[in-house]
Amino acid sequence: MDKFVIRKPKSLQPEVKVPSKPKGQATLYSLKRVVVLEDIKRWKCILEFPNQTTENLMNTLKELKKKIPSEEVIRSTKIGEAVGSLQTHDDKDVSHLAQEVYNNWETFIKENRSKPNIEVRCDAATEKLRQNARRLLAEALNMEADHSLVECIEREVFHQTSRLINVHYRRTIRALVFALKHKAETRCQVKEGTIKIHELVQSHKK
Repeated sequence: MDKFVIRKPKSLQPEVKVPSKPKGQATLYSLKRVVVLEDIKRWKCILEFPNQTTENLMNTLKELKKKIPSEEVIRSTKIGEAVGSLQTHDDKDVSHLAQEVYNNWETFIKENRSKPNIEVRCDAATEKLRQNARRLLAEALNMEADHSLVECIEREVFHQTSRLINVHYRRTIRALVFALKHKAETRCQVKEGTIKIHELVQSHKK
């Protein structure tokens, strides 16, 4: 006898529920009160850099809006002054966002002065190696080691190499030093600000 397969109508077949994806777990660094000093200093460098693009200013202010530094950090790094100065920026979006960030910090600090926050700092050995890298970059650019341009380039390298003094950091610094020292066109573009710092570092990242 022939066998027949009886199929149920599609409407009667049990529904298979696809489990919803769990939301991303918050990390230590994603918390508002956890402040990485290196990030604060890098953002300050970006905000204060001459002829900075509106896009870079807006992106940096958006990152700062996610954080609430302590009063000590705001004063010691002078990030408060950098944000405050942008409240009178010609671009309305920049000035409005800067004012929002500044007011948020001011209000939060007044209401939470007694609450501690976590600060992440570099160790002394790391800082010494980074200072040496800045010295090499400064020599290649024929500038002082404490020049804001030198600081911005080194901080961007450190950021793009996961805040580690690793083989990628060292190779990238060497590549940049070589390019800035021996390629006049690249050196001029960097000094004149016609090339974005993050693009410069990305193009020489090893």
